[in-house]
Amino acid sequence: MDSILVKGNGPLNGAIPIAGAKNACLTLMPATLLTDAPLTLTNAPRLSDIRTMTQLLQSLGTEVASLQGGQVLALSSHGLTSHTADYDIVRKMRASILVLGPMLARDGHAIVSLPGGCAIGARPVDLHLRALEAMGAQLDLRDGYIHARAKAGRLQGAIVEFPFVSVGATENALMAATLARGTTVLKNAAREPEIVDLAQCLRRMGAQIAGEGTGTITVEGVTGLGGATHPVVTDRIELGTYMLAPAICGGEVELLGGRIDLVAAFCEKLDQAGIAVSETPRGLKVARRNGRVRAVDVVTEPFPGFPTDLQAQMMALLCTADGTSVLEERIFENRFMHAPELARMGARIEVRGGTATVTGVERLKGARVMATDLRASVSLILAALAAEGETVVSRVYHLDRGYERVEEKLGACGALIERIPG
Repeated sequence: MDSILVKGNGPLNGAIPIAGAKNACLTLMPATLLTDAPLTLTNAPRLSDIRTMTQLLQSLGTEVASLQGGQVLALSSHGLTSHTADYDIVRKMRASILVLGPMLARDGHAIVSLPGGCAIGARPVDLHLRALEAMGAQLDLRDGYIHARAKAGRLQGAIVEFPFVSVGATENALMAATLARGTTVLKNAAREPEIVDLAQCLRRMGAQIAGEGTGTITVEGVTGLGGATHPVVTDRIELGTYMLAPAICGGEVELLGGRIDLVAAFCEKLDQAGIAVSETPRGLKVARRNGRVRAVDVVTEPFPGFPTDLQAQMMALLCTADGTSVLEERIFENRFMHAPELARMGARIEVRGGTATVTGVERLKGARVMATDLRASVSLILAALAAEGETVVSRVYHLDRGYERVEEKLGACGALIERIPG
């Protein structure tokens, strides 16, 4: 099993290209199941999760071609051979549940295993199922599989009101609604940029959608969708992660393709902490102002609030801040598993339920640490960049699910980082 070796080496300087969004691409890929025409995605990230989704779609009969080194995905679902998403593939990744809505909408039936993914809380799929039931789906859960069938042979438009915001449930319902008979209104819908990106792609395919990016999305069902070519939106989580590298180490780094609107709440916290963020013709530039980072309090919230997927990385920054910071996790339970690993590096962190109190120290020290999930893994690498001595991060297969070429991108800015084959 591979590990990452990091040696603290002072400030970082240079430029880092930001890839297309993992979470957006994993949602866009199942949209191919809505049509028998080709769907081409450009600016695709090259990640293990994308390969897993490719494997899942191919098991259903979708043809997937990876072009231009994996940055272009050409998909065609003109001849599906199966409507069963098998456990052996689905268990690897939670986003696999997103094939359910499209298959049900297109052909009126689907069998999908309950999904897996990072161990950061229960994250049930009940909101996905409630939305589809409201649209006329008959659901039967048995032997770990969701057996779904459209009662009238085709889903029906409905008013779906989510009891709380769910990105995945919004995405599944949105795709299903494009081919439902009549009008579907999604209330308390997620507003994330990935939702907007999906809606734009579906509209290119011929869907009639209004209101994406707000809490209410209205979809007028159509009888069929066509093909399209669509660029995957910039990955705001990768963007925020690499923005923290010069914040932690010092120096100045330009994030190519970065956009303030994708990370506005995050940028507000960086400003409070003493980190300068400015726009450039190519993206965003980040530099730490004079002195130590200032302590700030963080509360994770649905977009446009502070992203839960940047909480672990922000904690790494605050471990060496001047003062005490409080981080409150409101999205997922059990998402402070990186805290004990940071403590091995000398961090002072106290966790109580969904709240972590971080008292900054002058300097972290290198240690052997273990990644527990995707975002935790990169938080340990960030902390290691500014720590004294060497840090070895094990179980980095988590990292490869969401970050491409980490060693190359950070190394180009002066980091001493290498992968150790396991």
